[in-house]
Amino acid sequence: MQALDDLRVLDFTRVLAGPFCSMLLADYGAEVIKVERPGTGDDTRQWGPPWVGDPAQKRSAYFWSVNRNKRSLTLNLQTAEGQAVAHQLALTSDILIENFKVGQMRGYGLDYEALHAVHPRLIYCSITGYGQDSPLAHQPGYDFVIQGQSGLMSITGPADGEPYKVGVAISDVITGLTAANAIQAAVYHRARSGEGQFIDIALLDSQIAALVNIASGYLVSHDAPSRYGNAHPNIVPYEVFQAADKPFILAVGNDAQFVQVCTLLGLPDMVADPHFASNPARVAHRAALIRRMAPILRQKPAREWIDLLLAVGVPAGPIEDIPSALENPHIRARGLVQPVALADGTPIDMVGPAAKLSTTPPTIRHAPPLLGQHTDEILRERLNLDKASLDSYRKQGIL
Repeated sequence: MQALDDLRVLDFTRVLAGPFCSMLLADYGAEVIKVERPGTGDDTRQWGPPWVGDPAQKRSAYFWSVNRNKRSLTLNLQTAEGQAVAHQLALTSDILIENFKVGQMRGYGLDYEALHAVHPRLIYCSITGYGQDSPLAHQPGYDFVIQGQSGLMSITGPADGEPYKVGVAISDVITGLTAANAIQAAVYHRARSGEGQFIDIALLDSQIAALVNIASGYLVSHDAPSRYGNAHPNIVPYEVFQAADKPFILAVGNDAQFVQVCTLLGLPDMVADPHFASNPARVAHRAALIRRMAPILRQKPAREWIDLLLAVGVPAGPIEDIPSALENPHIRARGLVQPVALADGTPIDMVGPAAKLSTTPPTIRHAPPLLGQHTDEILRERLNLDKASLDSYRKQGIL
């Protein structure tokens, strides 16, 4: 038994934000049917190398990352017959997720209003760049653009350099998380009321909300936030320091931890110094504090400093690359890297679910699908189509 194993999801999304959302639901047990274009499918199927599987059945590592636990059905929504099939599938679903441009699903007869009229329990989630009703609603939404437009890039990067984007498509990921959370809230509401609802999720909205304390700081002070590189705007010392061999992270979160750091570094005078005794004072005198600490921290290797700091309760850690992070025994022990079998039995590692539920844990049940891998079985199960009908649809280019 899994938490969402009684839910049916019809997934019209592609690329990252939408597929990440539907994968989270699938990890919790929901049955997810991924609807894709015949012949090409999700754009990210071609976003390689690297590739997973042999040339005849290859999937890009990008597609592989967010499409596990789903079944793939190909359907040509440009045809009236394809739209009719999609409509029938929607009527047998609990949740529909789409990330087309605003109004595109209406052109297919698959908009919320049309479906709600005949299926009022349907939960309908639309993911776009800017939402359904904003001045920018009809602009396409891309993670990189959203990172810039939201202000995120203005606070990311070296203090004296140009703005940087985050190394992963973080606006898409945050949007997927936001959508999955909203859908589960709507499921809970439906359990009490019997009614579905429309969920409007925008990349820009999600990224603005994820600015949390930075946005709040501006709204309170009206001072534009600055880039601090690897430092923190409100906490000092809380940044990267250079050790004898390589950089590491020191994250002093309170005054008691600062006392421990000063003792460890042989700087007891700083504890009583009014310039450094409190965090607001340390923020005000950031440069002077760093000048005192940095030369001492360069005298020992990073691992030695990390061990010494952790031993006295001060947060510190290494700066790993992706290979070393994924090989970390902790990551492996937490099940964050798990083997998934290809059709021929070959195991391929993928990142596993992050949440740990004691009774209904999310699981990886099967690998991301080949394009159209489950078309026939889905249409037989859901719509009772026979082989002759499937063959006819396929001949007409509908599947």
